[in-house]
Amino acid sequence: MTNKTERNGTLLARTLAAAQRHRIITHLLLIGFGFIMLYPLLWMLSSALKPEELIFRETGLIPGEVTLDNFSEGWDALSHTFGHYFVNSAIVTIGAVIGNLMACSLAAYAFARLEFPLKRLWFAVMLGSIMLPLHAVLVPQYVLFSELDWINTFWPLIIPKFLATDAFFIFLMVQFIRTLPRDLDEAARIDGAGHWRIFSRIIIPLSMPALATTAIFTFIWTWNDFLSQLIFLTNPDMFTAPVALRTFMDASGNSSWGPMFAMSLLSLGPIFGFFLAGQRYLIRGIATTGLR
Repeated sequence: MTNKTERNGTLLARTLAAAQRHRIITHLLLIGFGFIMLYPLLWMLSSALKPEELIFRETGLIPGEVTLDNFSEGWDALSHTFGHYFVNSAIVTIGAVIGNLMACSLAAYAFARLEFPLKRLWFAVMLGSIMLPLHAVLVPQYVLFSELDWINTFWPLIIPKFLATDAFFIFLMVQFIRTLPRDLDEAARIDGAGHWRIFSRIIIPLSMPALATTAIFTFIWTWNDFLSQLIFLTNPDMFTAPVALRTFMDASGNSSWGPMFAMSLLSLGPIFGFFLAGQRYLIRGIATTGLR
């Protein structure tokens, strides 16, 4: 009996030791992959703190010499201070976020709760537009906005958002609204509520995770958008942060690397801040979307 107990104890100890080794190896692998993913950001941070002549001479992440001159030079390097381009990016991004929240939520409510002719067909068309690449519609959009005299204004980057052109977010909110009990709608309708009241008083408050997810992704994608802003904004006074960063590199490929890395690092600040502020809602929205 004693030998059997000792064998069981030894087996248990070996199992626990193996599990401990497995956890250690797993954590080491995760740390290694995390470092690989963060290496470009760490390298940019290191380069922003180095004198420009040492950026490509030193290969390590720890700067041999630390300077903040890149930030001051980059801030004042262009025709406007870089804060001007931050403001332009903020105008475009906030307008896009508001437009997507309003238009996509209305369209999602219609697909999730209303009955109208050819509803399934229009929903399929909406989903099909997700697979349509931006480059396929860029030229027609440019011609249209040029006819409207909207080139070198923020309207081409904001107004389409108020027309529910981002089908991905419509689909996201449709799936979320479908998880909400229809009994709530019926109870409100018995009390005399119409569709607008049901939408504003019931659906919107309960859809905060999906709305937060839409806001976060819209903010990140719009703030980082380069192609559309480069096409529609050619006046330097209207440049956003991504387009302004491009002007640090001239036509010959030469660049003010230090100031560009410093301003690139500052440009990431709003993204990290907005993501961290809404991370709790983002995880909840992704986790619950599509559950029935």
